[in-house]
Amino acid sequence: MQSIFEDINFRENELMSGHTTFRIGGPAKYFFAPKTAEEIVKVIDICRAHNIRYMIVGNGSNMLFSDKGFDGAIIQIFSNFNQIDEYDDGIYANAGALLSKIAAVARDNSMTGMEFAAGIPGTLGGAVVMNAGAYGGEMKDIIEYVDILEADGKIKRYSCADMGFGYRKSIVTGDRIVLGAKLKLKDGNQEAIQARMDELKEARTSKQPLELPSAGSTFKRPEGYFAGKLIDDSGLRGYKCGGAMVSEKHCGFVVNYNNATCEDVLELIKQVQDVVEEKYGVRLEPEVKIIL
Repeated sequence: MQSIFEDINFRENELMSGHTTFRIGGPAKYFFAPKTAEEIVKVIDICRAHNIRYMIVGNGSNMLFSDKGFDGAIIQIFSNFNQIDEYDDGIYANAGALLSKIAAVARDNSMTGMEFAAGIPGTLGGAVVMNAGAYGGEMKDIIEYVDILEADGKIKRYSCADMGFGYRKSIVTGDRIVLGAKLKLKDGNQEAIQARMDELKEARTSKQPLELPSAGSTFKRPEGYFAGKLIDDSGLRGYKCGGAMVSEKHCGFVVNYNNATCEDVLELIKQVQDVVEEKYGVRLEPEVKIIL
């Protein structure tokens, strides 16, 4: 197989449990961590030429992988593709840069606007794809433009207006891949920025089960409701399936409290959906990306 991938470094049978915040997932047949956009294109071209299934991942903060693994190539845009550059009017970062690190760079350069994202446990690429948001802010509020690798291998720059941002969605679907984005930020006071980041960190720590592995909010917010409240009102706080549990701290989170399997989580999600639908007529939709 090394001859197919030529001089590109990769690992075989890499456990995805080590690359997701859920700490769940079997072995990926091939695992790549490209350093450049050119390497990303090269790996994808080889995969397509040899009919090898492939998937792009960031730091795995919103993903649930099967315990059986992934019969193909995982292309991790995170550890080796995460440069952050500051400018007078904002920041440009590669898709693999963590939101927390970008927020820290913004703070250190007295740029405000990124505070809401400081505690979101994901990469810029993933945040752009799903228009991630928290505490009243969304990525669409600070995006100036996004560089996307198109299915034909060409790189195209999209303005924020052309990104089709909505609730947890954008135009980045199918074979499109986010390579980087320019964030438009404003001049601010470093102490005030830090104070806001501390305030939001305290809010997260007090309300979210950060002490246990999870994929963040398990369900999307249904229109007119809050998923966590529906689950709590359905009497499901602390409900368990195997090693998976509805968090006792925040019912919108399914947590891996005792070596949960993918099947444990999927069964728990289904049971929560069924009970909530029976009681309130609302079918909760998973926000976590499930890869089987």
